[in-house]
Amino acid sequence: MRWKILKQPRLDAPLPAWMIFTAIFAALGLSHLTLLKLPYYWDEAGYYIPAAWDFFRTGSLIPITTLSNAHPPFPSIYLALCWKLFGYCPLVTRLAVLGAAALGLTAVGRLAMRLVGVPTVACWTVALTALYPVWFAQSSLAHADIFAAACTLWGLACALPAQDRVPHRKPWAAALWFAAAALCKETAIVIPVALAAVSLFESCRAPGMARVRLRREAAWLAGCVLPLAAWFAYHRSKTGFLFGNPEFLRYNAQANLEPLRFLAAFGHRILHLTAHMNLFVPVLMTLAALLLEPRRDRSQGSGVRDQGSANGIDAAGQARPGIAPDALRRILLLLMVNALLFSFLGGALLTRYLLPMYPLVLLVAVSTFYRRVPWWQGLAAFCAAAFVVGIFINPPYGFAPEDNLDYARVIRLHQAGIAQLEQRYPGATVLSAWPVTDELTRPELGYLKQPFSVAPIEDFSAAQIARAAQEPENFSAALVFSTKADPSSPIFTLGQASKAMDERYFGLHHDLKPEEIALELHGTLVWKQEDHGQWIALIRFNRQLEARAE
Repeated sequence: MRWKILKQPRLDAPLPAWMIFTAIFAALGLSHLTLLKLPYYWDEAGYYIPAAWDFFRTGSLIPITTLSNAHPPFPSIYLALCWKLFGYCPLVTRLAVLGAAALGLTAVGRLAMRLVGVPTVACWTVALTALYPVWFAQSSLAHADIFAAACTLWGLACALPAQDRVPHRKPWAAALWFAAAALCKETAIVIPVALAAVSLFESCRAPGMARVRLRREAAWLAGCVLPLAAWFAYHRSKTGFLFGNPEFLRYNAQANLEPLRFLAAFGHRILHLTAHMNLFVPVLMTLAALLLEPRRDRSQGSGVRDQGSANGIDAAGQARPGIAPDALRRILLLLMVNALLFSFLGGALLTRYLLPMYPLVLLVAVSTFYRRVPWWQGLAAFCAAAFVVGIFINPPYGFAPEDNLDYARVIRLHQAGIAQLEQRYPGATVLSAWPVTDELTRPELGYLKQPFSVAPIEDFSAAQIARAAQEPENFSAALVFSTKADPSSPIFTLGQASKAMDERYFGLHHDLKPEEIALELHGTLVWKQEDHGQWIALIRFNRQLEARAE
């Protein structure tokens, strides 16, 4: 009988997860094909690749060639394993990260099926998540956030309450996924802790066996703290610091305690979850759709027919399924908790910290379209088009290059600038700022084979250039570049008060133009290249005294 079932599978059975993962991974590989051989960039180059490289070479879970930030070791272990199997190069790294992104998108589909139960809703949620510019860009960048997001989404697929026809939650499986997420990035622990608090609160009002079940769920979810606590204890035993080096802790937590800074950051986070990179398109459509009555379909037996391709004609019958109220409340709570947490933690307001939240926003949007709007797939397709635009076209306000494909333009500019430096001034001591200082001194990042000596400054603002001008003997060339995606005349701005707060709390600064830098440093601009507002330039100095070697 068992062989007969295997030989004659059900035609209506859902596709297995491994098959969905394979299809998604292939699609991601094709869509990121031109990005797979790019060298490492930004926090990849500054921490995650050096940490994984140290583990790969020495087996040390604590970084050696860069300061430890106490980030958990799962990403380093995973990347080192991939390098051991396939060799160390950016191609292997980016394919490994695409695998994590595909795992996360597979979880998005599973979560949508669990909460809504409609295949077309699941497909559109997966597609929109994959196309959302922040997720698309992070899908090939070796930051811990994509690994944590993938595990978190699988945890949510096991933990969130579903429709009645779907099996009960699996708190033990959710706990395993959430623990893995926390060992990818420590801040992921907030999600199981929040869900545990909800279960514990609900158990106080639940009768009998329901109370026992909810308290068991809360215990499983709260237990995710233990592996993370063990990692921090290990880190403290090796370094003497519980939460990373003191400068990291000051920048990402202790310096963020001012109420005004918190409120400003919270405003940014609300915009990140509702408007950033064209996310306002599905959010506004969702708010408009909520004004409509739920549509009704003819029921077929006890199941719900998927009319994703329906012609928009309503028929009296069963209301289209949506996200269960318990699950929706938990989703809204998680969105708020993450917005609050990352208004306090993190010196930089990076959107990738919210990476597992974007699929939840999009799931709520798509399920609302399906439940309330005729021709709902047209709205989903319009959102997809808006996201594709956001991948390639920069928004009319300041943003991080890693939020869309602007990061690839920056990498290619840096490659071109370093190539010019190697060709014109080999052996020079180079004035520059991070991350180019790392790119010039660490050949394993993929930009060069022989390192340069560098004279580092923080950025290319007027104050930093004036400081560099006081010590001209420290450098013999300068590789200067745009450190911020800063539109010359942004369309959307919150005024001078907001600008002043961003400068005070979030590191906003304005780089001098290459010509101004050359003038201030008494050098000659010998090469410059621009691309979509980003730029890089090489400056030489006519001095008899060469810079001293570091």
